[in-house]
Amino acid sequence: MAELKLIIGSKTYSSWSLRPWLLLRYHNVAFKEVSVQLNTPETKQLIQEFSPSGKVPVLINGPEKVWESLAICDYAAEILKLPAAWPADIVLRYQARSLACEMHAGFADLRRELPMDCRRSPSPHSISPAVAHDITRIRSIWREGREAHGKNGEWLFGKFGIVDAMYAPVALRLHSYGVALDGPERDYLNSMLNLPALREWLGAAMLESVNAPTAVAAASAPHVVPVAAPAAHVAAAKPAKVATSAPKAPRAIEPAPAPAPTPAVAQSFPQSGARLVSNQGGVRVTSNIIPD
Repeated sequence: MAELKLIIGSKTYSSWSLRPWLLLRYHNVAFKEVSVQLNTPETKQLIQEFSPSGKVPVLINGPEKVWESLAICDYAAEILKLPAAWPADIVLRYQARSLACEMHAGFADLRRELPMDCRRSPSPHSISPAVAHDITRIRSIWREGREAHGKNGEWLFGKFGIVDAMYAPVALRLHSYGVALDGPERDYLNSMLNLPALREWLGAAMLESVNAPTAVAAASAPHVVPVAAPAAHVAAAKPAKVATSAPKAPRAIEPAPAPAPTPAVAQSFPQSGARLVSNQGGVRVTSNIIPD
């Protein structure tokens, strides 16, 4: 197989880049990471050199290109045979796919009003009724998944899979904006925040030189396509109270420390064999090597 190359945007803001990156890093897949700095005069041209859609992320495998976070995760899982990417049981598999598609095409109000910002110190934030509705739905997904499959592991369907990668940026949002959780939802959030691969991402985000988040969000917004409604078995939970002022926020998890980056000098990251290869023209290339 040719060398895998994953083109991503800013780790601070690009929630869509995080999803396939997290899946690959969780499974210690070797790939070259190409990070394009967003919101610069060269950004559009740089991204179009890699991505047919003109957006990040995009996965390159030799002559093949796959874009859109969910499609990249699916493609990587199939060609690399990643274990538990989807549940083995056919009914559970399509339940997980339904939830992943719901995340990919939905929750627009939450994504717009509570943008991902990996540098934000956890603190309460006022939310609209539309965002409260999104959060209620997300809480029900997490609660039902953990209650049904908690005996098999700490993730939504027991083992870490694509559906968990899809909800990782939402977990960061709820943590960053001080949304109070309890029970299975809080346990799921803590599992996500303590995931070594996610801590690696957060550590790298703290070292980035980034531009304005509003412009970055526009540059990295996904191309949303209509998908089928979630499977009928996913029942709506009773509306949960969503804190709008001074809630007790989930326990803060500090990003794992990482050394300051130096262009063209080898750099190690937590839980990986990653090394910085080059940093020029708004593009940073990092090779993620499977440790011996």
